[in-house]
Amino acid sequence: MDLALLRTFVAVHRAGSFTRAAGLLGLSQPAVTGQIRTLERQLGRPLFLRTARGVVPTTVGDELAHKAAPHLDALVEITEAGLDDRSALRTLHLAGPPEFTALRALPALTTLVTQGLAVRCAFGSAEELFEGLGAGHHDLAITTARPRGRLLAATPLCDEEHVLVASPRWAARLGGPAVLQVKGVRALEALPVVEVHESLPLVTRYWSAVFDTRPVTAGTIIAPDLRAVLACVAQGAGLGVLPRYLCMDALDAGEVVALLNPPVPPLRTYFLVVRTGALALPHIARAHEWLLRAAVDW
Repeated sequence: MDLALLRTFVAVHRAGSFTRAAGLLGLSQPAVTGQIRTLERQLGRPLFLRTARGVVPTTVGDELAHKAAPHLDALVEITEAGLDDRSALRTLHLAGPPEFTALRALPALTTLVTQGLAVRCAFGSAEELFEGLGAGHHDLAITTARPRGRLLAATPLCDEEHVLVASPRWAARLGGPAVLQVKGVRALEALPVVEVHESLPLVTRYWSAVFDTRPVTAGTIIAPDLRAVLACVAQGAGLGVLPRYLCMDALDAGEVVALLNPPVPPLRTYFLVVRTGALALPHIARAHEWLLRAAVDW
């Protein structure tokens, strides 16, 4: 079987589109379509079904990708590295949410960078990261959602605890955690909120987990970066829900105060996501393993 046909097949399987695969391979779309048809004739089975948004693999297509992709990736690794691995600088294309990637993941990879790994980083939502992985733009992504299907593989990385915080001035007006435990959610309804989106995703998740209800307040400041939320909360703009790792120093310094200490704090799980078979590539596998080790202390 022609390896070029398998390479094109794997590219289409990962990209979910003849057009995107053509762009990745530097081929025309008709050339990609022709190669897939040739492979299907050789196998005597259809490999993809066309949809309005691209193509989806058949069961046979999924099985072939699962078997062929790791070996093709390994061949690419050998080809790109050449005979002398010591002279080959590998580049990891990492993607994830901006705050966690900047404060946790990138610092954890510093040792690998000093050993010759190059890193290129991108930020985005889970949906954007899944699309980028499938299209081959990213090697490894950190997300708070588990992907569906068999194109992408996810490994739990760590849990982050969410904390309801406000400035010391707001905390004093509310009476502190002990008073809030008695008054409950009604004491918080009049407070302004600082959030990352108009839908108040973090506050809504916290309210649901701790109070078993939805918030009735509105956002006063919407900033799509949790570090901006922390800065605004510390200045007294309102309450916010933040990951503990992000606001830990501010809590220790007294710049913000935890308004509640629920017995079971809300948690959110992060996942390491790769294309199926991508861990056959040594530089991706090593970064994957390194992040899992670092996450033990997170």
